[in-house]
Amino acid sequence: MIRVFISIVFSVLFVGLSGNSFAQKRDYLLYTDDNIERLKAQIKDDDIVEKAWQDQLEKADKVLQSSRQNAADCQVLALAYRMTGKDVYAKKIRDILLSSIDTETWESQGLLNRSPSWTGGLKTSHTSFFLSLGFDAAYGYLSKEDKMKIAEGIVRLGIKPQMANWLSPETSFHTFDTMGHNWWSACVYMAGLSAIAVRNEIPEAQTWISEIAGTAAEWIGYSGSVLQNKIPTFDQDGGFYESINYAAYGVSQYLLFRYAMENAMSSMEQEDFPILEKFVDFFIQTTYYVKDDAPMSVNFGDTDIHRNGNSCVVLLYNLGYQDERYAWYLDKVNVGSDMEGLELNSPIGLILHPDLPDLDPGFRPDLATSHLYEEMDWATMRSSWDDNASLLAVKSGFSWNHAHADAGSFILFHQGKNLIIDSGNSSYGNPLYTEYYCQSEAHNVILFDGEGQDRKDPYFGTVNHGDLHHLIEGEKYKYLLADASGPYAQLLRRNYRSFLWVGDVILVIDDLLAHQPGKFEWLLHYNGTSKRNGQYLSIKEGEAEVLVQALYPETFPDGGLPHDFPEQMRLEERMGYKDHEPEKQLPYWSISHHEESIRTKFINAILLKEGSKELPILEKFEGKDFLGIRITQNGEVTEVYFNLLADGRMKHRNSVISMNGWETDAYLTALTFEAGVDRTKPENVKQFFIGHGSYLRREGQVMAHSLSKFYGEISHEGTAYIDGQAGAKISLGKSSFGKFLLNGQKASSMEKDENGLFTFRLPIK
Repeated sequence: MIRVFISIVFSVLFVGLSGNSFAQKRDYLLYTDDNIERLKAQIKDDDIVEKAWQDQLEKADKVLQSSRQNAADCQVLALAYRMTGKDVYAKKIRDILLSSIDTETWESQGLLNRSPSWTGGLKTSHTSFFLSLGFDAAYGYLSKEDKMKIAEGIVRLGIKPQMANWLSPETSFHTFDTMGHNWWSACVYMAGLSAIAVRNEIPEAQTWISEIAGTAAEWIGYSGSVLQNKIPTFDQDGGFYESINYAAYGVSQYLLFRYAMENAMSSMEQEDFPILEKFVDFFIQTTYYVKDDAPMSVNFGDTDIHRNGNSCVVLLYNLGYQDERYAWYLDKVNVGSDMEGLELNSPIGLILHPDLPDLDPGFRPDLATSHLYEEMDWATMRSSWDDNASLLAVKSGFSWNHAHADAGSFILFHQGKNLIIDSGNSSYGNPLYTEYYCQSEAHNVILFDGEGQDRKDPYFGTVNHGDLHHLIEGEKYKYLLADASGPYAQLLRRNYRSFLWVGDVILVIDDLLAHQPGKFEWLLHYNGTSKRNGQYLSIKEGEAEVLVQALYPETFPDGGLPHDFPEQMRLEERMGYKDHEPEKQLPYWSISHHEESIRTKFINAILLKEGSKELPILEKFEGKDFLGIRITQNGEVTEVYFNLLADGRMKHRNSVISMNGWETDAYLTALTFEAGVDRTKPENVKQFFIGHGSYLRREGQVMAHSLSKFYGEISHEGTAYIDGQAGAKISLGKSSFGKFLLNGQKASSMEKDENGLFTFRLPIK
């Protein structure tokens, strides 16, 4: 009798313990034992983390007190339960789970009404993710019957609809070509994460997990489609063309699945993808770092100026992809806007908050300050990695879906502000999203007779994409060529935009040729206030300011009224719409010339003001078949020559020219001297830049020579930064270098010939 009584007592105790988190060992998806232990240690040592935890606990308590909950509440309840062990949080998770599976679908009616019906879209993905986290975290609290009922509900409403739409040979209708961007990863990999959550209850889950994991190589490696005008999803250097927003979203969804697999199913080997580390550098390169304020990002396409890659980098850091520059980046972006909820002040961001090393205050990433994403045609160029530096970002690539009709556009950050801007976007249901935000006029591009790219490009995609080429990051010059001719082919034969950055001056050089005469316009969108004062157009926000100076074909009037100087450049105010606030209008500028023409050259300078520092002085000069600009700044003089014969007007004849005694065939030439020296002497040239040229000579003295044209900066100090034909031989006129560095590396093949020329070859890529 006593034995029976004891047996009954132990049975009751055992059943009671089944509602306790200590009853069963669980390999959790995100809220793992190790992560809980780490967070508790951080709370003791870090006031910021301690406050973030108290904020989350307060939110969890508010959920308990609220009369209404939703699936997303499982995130904060899961954190509170795993951190405190208090069953009140697990009970609320249970209530949400049981309520959520008592329905016919998790999908929105709009997608269900499509033909075929989209039963496994983003609403299903998000709901499945939230509930799976709750199920996983409260697993030890739930009864066996609860677990089976909830697991079957997650399969019925979450996993199976997504697999049916996206993966099943019998029923799938999505492909990488149509939905292989961010939706693919959100729907497929959240189905995978949910399958991991229910692996103990559902025997088929193991097969689903393996199948879903096996899609990653194809998703990452999607190569594009000619017939449907699609480019590869990912650039070879880790970029994602649809915007920072969708890069962070799409990649993070896969990484959440990968991380859950590593935690809960560590015996399953996962394929390694070298591009994962490149994702981090993409976010580092496209973020603008602001002193004592939230960072901003390169906001081409459908994104937000404060979106960043925090979610992806946090996950990669937890997955073991760790480097000091990743830690530096996370320290910069770990607060702020992150729609994936992985910033520090979010439940998942808090539980995944890594222990970061203490870096020296002077630490900077060991990355070049400029980068070209050659396959998606984005580029960034910055003055340094310091906070509040200057950052120029350029896009001239593909337009479709979240990527706008903005070939050749650029934005500029300076002294902590985004001064020259992208117009951004609005909610997708607002008519202005399609009519304005996606169109060329919302960007800093060229218009011809009021038109830009085909207005249907964002829907159908550009058949002839734009391109970026020949990024040069030298010690004196930065250069980039944007080719927007393809997207403008119905209007223009040539639409080339060169950026030449010298000191505190950025020259924007547009080489334009139309099919017939018309009016060319140069658009400029800005933040803050803007007004013209003589030949300068000021753009100012707070203490940050840049000046725009029109140089060719004419300058702004230096005084008087515009109608008194019809031959000068015209400045017209237009009205657009504010980023994410379409109900508010925002002015922008159109710069144009009074004459209609079939061919023109716009040269505009952007002067980067630095407090009370003396402004650069720009002077125009020109001669037969060339345009010139002289820049005086910081004790130096730089002369820039634009060879008009090199603009494609001649066939089978090289663009040979003598410009103030400098003989070349180069499209662009720049020479920098110390102020006050004789600028006719080749030996007085400190550095020079050749843009698409094969030689530079003066009075028989060779400064550079090649059999094919190249782009690059060359210094008499023994350095060169060159982009040209692989294996090309280049000769320089000075041969007494102590050492010679080509693109930051020792040149592999060097020689001195009988003429005293120093010769090297460009590497074979």
